[in-house]
Amino acid sequence: MSLPYAPGPAPKDRVLRDGDPAAPVFGGRMPEAPGDLRVEARGIAPVPEDRRYGGPGRLFTVWFAPNLTMTGVFTGTLGVVLGLDFATALAAVVAGTLLGAVPVAYLGTWGSRTGAGQLPLARLAFGPAVVLPGILQWLSSVAWDALIGLFGGDALARLLGWPFWLGVLVMMAGQGLVGALGYEAIHRLQKLMSFVLAAAFVVLAVKMLDGVSPAGPGSAHGMDRFGAVMLTSTVALSLSLSWAPYASDFSRYLPRTASRPRMFWCTLLGVSLSFVVVQTLGLWGASVFTDQTAGGVRELLGDGWLGAFGLLAVALAALCSNAMNDYSGSLALQTVGVRVPRPLAAAGAAALGLPLVLWMHAADTTARFQNVLLFVGYWIPGFVAVVVVDWRARTGARLDLAAENARPVPWWPAPLAFLAGFAAAVPFMNTSLYAGPVADALHGADLAYYVAFAVALLVYAPLRLRAGRAAPVPPLESSHGR
Repeated sequence: MSLPYAPGPAPKDRVLRDGDPAAPVFGGRMPEAPGDLRVEARGIAPVPEDRRYGGPGRLFTVWFAPNLTMTGVFTGTLGVVLGLDFATALAAVVAGTLLGAVPVAYLGTWGSRTGAGQLPLARLAFGPAVVLPGILQWLSSVAWDALIGLFGGDALARLLGWPFWLGVLVMMAGQGLVGALGYEAIHRLQKLMSFVLAAAFVVLAVKMLDGVSPAGPGSAHGMDRFGAVMLTSTVALSLSLSWAPYASDFSRYLPRTASRPRMFWCTLLGVSLSFVVVQTLGLWGASVFTDQTAGGVRELLGDGWLGAFGLLAVALAALCSNAMNDYSGSLALQTVGVRVPRPLAAAGAAALGLPLVLWMHAADTTARFQNVLLFVGYWIPGFVAVVVVDWRARTGARLDLAAENARPVPWWPAPLAFLAGFAAAVPFMNTSLYAGPVADALHGADLAYYVAFAVALLVYAPLRLRAGRAAPVPPLESSHGR
């Protein structure tokens, strides 16, 4: 069986096989069945069909548990901070979350068809320019380590009476270990933690019902209200959409025969349900959850065993989520051509998140948190538009990656559309570091995600479809071992 492309020196047809010099770094040992928790050495080399296992149902837990973090709770408070009433802010959160979760669910179905991760698959559209989204994805994984580790490290430090920096250091070490263990360890951990974290958030919700009141009528009116609604929905969208460049990483071991509709709905439900739950808690308890949301948990649950359980759950939730960031970050690093074994790359991403956590914690956590959250995602809508159009232009009854790699389709339209989408979105961005003129005119409404997607789609689709009509499709027999 052949394995598609490796970055750097590669065979003329861009097909990486197990005998190639790059295979020991990008290939390597794979988990063999559910519960196989030995270190997964395999990197971006696709998983052969005869080594696949599992069912679509495990996608629900792998996408449910990592979102039950205080990052989502803190994000939920922003709607109230912006002056919205509870019902309006909740509607904006639900709409934004669902809109961002749909691409994640769709992209996740590609894993079983190809055995490949999301960034390696982007090579089909971007060619050598995959370095651009690859670096952005790697940087984003480090940034998400910080966004989530901020609250997980704080919770661990409060629980054990440690200084903040030590709590963060231990948190990063734990998540780096799980990320290094790899695919199966992450799936098994998320399955267990789905029950543990769900119980913790139910306890938190019950305690909130006793004495914590939701926001009142809200202070934003007219265009200020419109701006607040749009910014709240965009922040919610940025949370769920942030998983899009990771999506097929966690379905690439599923058999080709796995039901794609079930994969889609399990992923969509896991992502959207978890994010809506935690952001709703944030909206409800905005008066309690300040910059130090771990402190808000202890205030609600008290100093006894219940409070300790709550803080432990916050720390474990951060570990679960960041292990996935480190895993996908390791695949992104290999995709851009860095020949580092995947486990080492995952551990390295965790280590680099530490200074960013300390920076966000040092001053004005709210503003710095929102800036990092938005900036790490502005590139994703254009990326999604490009890879989806390219995929739709390629897919037939049976996708063959080796044959697709051999198709002489120009790669330059992908980075062109990607950069055009980002450039067009700049005037629509709204952060405390930079607010575009259109965002200012719309009273703070951040439409950058929507503009980036639309422009990238409009630029790329005609160029890609024209190239597809001109490119011959090699027969399946040319795919080296199929």
